[in-house]
Amino acid sequence: MTMSGEIVEKLKEASTGLLMMSESDYPFEVVQWKGAAPATQEKILQLTGSQNLPVEVVELDYLFRNCAFEQEWHNDLQKQDVKRFQTLIQTLKDNLSDIKVYRVGKINIDAYIIGQTQDGDLAGVVTKLVET
Repeated sequence: MTMSGEIVEKLKEASTGLLMMSESDYPFEVVQWKGAAPATQEKILQLTGSQNLPVEVVELDYLFRNCAFEQEWHNDLQKQDVKRFQTLIQTLKDNLSDIKVYRVGKINIDAYIIGQTQDGDLAGVVTKLVET
């Protein structure tokens, strides 16, 4: 298995069953584009077929600011989810370089959390955000 293939498996394991919280909850999907590095806004739009949509680039920690930090009012289930989000973030950081979050669209936003593998591929996870 290639280095990128191993990363894809690790990301699948870390994201399975996890839901991104926004006005609607969406699962994560693993994405990989072979030989596509480095990532740019234009390249992400091209790879995702989203050419005419607006793109905003944010930091990884900003995207997960509301779900990866334990709050005193969290119940046990929410605390477990926080740990799972922390695991996903760590998995991304351990296996990918130059990670950025590309928020594509308005209201119904596709959030591509993309970094570069050692093999020169782009890989990461994508989820949806609903912000009205």
